[in-house]
Amino acid sequence: MAKTVTTIPASIGRFTAAPINTPHKRRAAGYARVSTDSEEQQTSYEAQVDYYTNYIKGRNDWEFVKVYTDEGISATNTKHREGFKRMVADALAGKIDLIITKSVSRFARNTVDSLTTVRKLKEKGIEVYFEKENIWTLDSKGELLITIMSSLAQEESRSISENCTWGQRKRFADGKVTVPFAHFLGYDRGKDGNLVVNPEQAVTVRRIYTMFIQGRTPFSIASQLTADGVLTPGGKQKWSASCVRNILSNEKYKGDALLQKSYTVDFLTKKKKVNEGEIPQYYVEGNHEAIISPELYDMVQRELERRSHTHNHSGVHIFSGRVKCGQCGSWFGSKVWHSTDKYRCTIWQCNHKYDGGKKCDTPHFTEDELRQAFVSAVNKLIPDTSRLITGFADIKDTVLDTTALEAERDELQRELQMVSELMQQCIFENAHVALDQTEYQKRYDGLADRFDKCKSRLETVTEQISDKQTRQATIEAFLVDLQKQEGLVTEFAPKLWYSLVDFMTVYSKNDVRITFKDGTEIRA
Repeated sequence: MAKTVTTIPASIGRFTAAPINTPHKRRAAGYARVSTDSEEQQTSYEAQVDYYTNYIKGRNDWEFVKVYTDEGISATNTKHREGFKRMVADALAGKIDLIITKSVSRFARNTVDSLTTVRKLKEKGIEVYFEKENIWTLDSKGELLITIMSSLAQEESRSISENCTWGQRKRFADGKVTVPFAHFLGYDRGKDGNLVVNPEQAVTVRRIYTMFIQGRTPFSIASQLTADGVLTPGGKQKWSASCVRNILSNEKYKGDALLQKSYTVDFLTKKKKVNEGEIPQYYVEGNHEAIISPELYDMVQRELERRSHTHNHSGVHIFSGRVKCGQCGSWFGSKVWHSTDKYRCTIWQCNHKYDGGKKCDTPHFTEDELRQAFVSAVNKLIPDTSRLITGFADIKDTVLDTTALEAERDELQRELQMVSELMQQCIFENAHVALDQTEYQKRYDGLADRFDKCKSRLETVTEQISDKQTRQATIEAFLVDLQKQEGLVTEFAPKLWYSLVDFMTVYSKNDVRITFKDGTEIRA
């Protein structure tokens, strides 16, 4: 007897679970996105919204929900696309049956994001229609086409990113400065796109530098600015120590510009990283009007460096971490005497004077006595300026000369590169040729040991060069500031104290010695 086969047609949608023959209006939403905030793109954005609104409303079988939008957002990552995320959430919550968008590249230029989102929607019976490519995601060929088109869009995005990066670096190499003006205290964007001083904000910048050179720490400066109601570069009320420190170390305030301090690691994630030598940097001198003089800026950098090597700078006073006990080597600290009566005064004494064991014999000093000791010492130094300059010229060509060290550094860098290539060659040979593994390991370990020793020596030499160059720069700045002094000093000046003095050592009331930044020690 012959078999009889009867086909029972499908009665509900495979993805939607809705009866096939039941009249049903699909709830449709549009998605529009433009990647920049330019006027042209704004027009495009408005046109997209208007188009999808009318397009959906013009269909009798569709019910208009809304048009979801994102402005000025890249499509390479869905992380910060709030409109996109709201649309997907509403769809998964059962508010949308169909999403219409211009193209795969408008939806996402990241293949993984695109496929993940489409699959997530597909599981709930929600379809996406890409108008330009004519792709319906519930169609059997939809996922294959989306994979291909998303990959092409991602590759296009990578190419655009590389072209933009190349163009940016070319501008940097030509000395054209790009600055985030919206969050840059002290400057505005000029007509030519360069930096122009903002007079009101420049006052705050100068105040920060002045307070720091007078002995304040970034934390205390931040607290003071917050208390005074001064707004941060980002327009906020509360200052942080890191924000102050960034202003103090930003070369743009002396009219120069260091370009490419950071770079984008991945065009998809937009992750940025501080440039630690991976890509070239460009230093532009005299790029714009300075707010801070180069001399003051350099003085601040030296003071930042000095404080980084001492744990005794409280920032309360200019003498903090600068006055040393000649007996025990500890630093002097300030103490308040008679705090509640008319005889109140601040004195300075050894911080370990009354610590256990033998009492330190060094006396206390008033602030006026310390100031006068500096004035006395610097006035003894000034007549010797010519001799100091001659002496520096001698040590500059001998003790501070870095020629031999720089030659050794260059040779070590070449050695390191050669050994690295030999190690790579060794690994390659072992992967492609049958080698005796004992001999291979011996050879590789020898190269690795050679590499480590060379690297260690290179780090030592580089540090020695840096130390000598820093020392030379410090002495040169010291001599410049000393030469600027016309006649003898009549009163204590904080700027002169910071620019000339390394530290003060107290042995007794009649024996106070000032060690200047060139190493000269003078008894006050």
